[in-house]
Amino acid sequence: MKLIFVYNANSGRGNAFLDSMHKVLSPGTYNCALCDITYGVFKENTVWKKFRETSDLEFEFLHKDEYLMEYNLKTTFPVIFYKKEIMIEEFISTKKLNKLKDAESLISLITEKTKVAFSADQNNPD
Repeated sequence: MKLIFVYNANSGRGNAFLDSMHKVLSPGTYNCALCDITYGVFKENTVWKKFRETSDLEFEFLHKDEYLMEYNLKTTFPVIFYKKEIMIEEFISTKKLNKLKDAESLISLITEKTKVAFSADQNNPD
């Protein structure tokens, strides 16, 4: 099982700089909750980083332009997908991500939902 995180931001150093400035100058209008939760202005959130580094889950992180080049499935951003073999489906919606306030709430939601998904996989073997 792999989780694919798609940020509502484009890739590249210039875009990263502009996003950081947007977070500082106008945080209320910054439109990527996933970016806010997993990254501060200049570095990765330490709680999130520890979870990511110690988790048994496989993660893939994409910016929206990278996602569109690789998968090109219609969606809103940010979003998290669940991928098993060739199947890909929405795991955590934009709406749910936008309601989260911090790394702890994201980690809790991922943990809860992966337990449910793992249990479903165990009950429906291929």
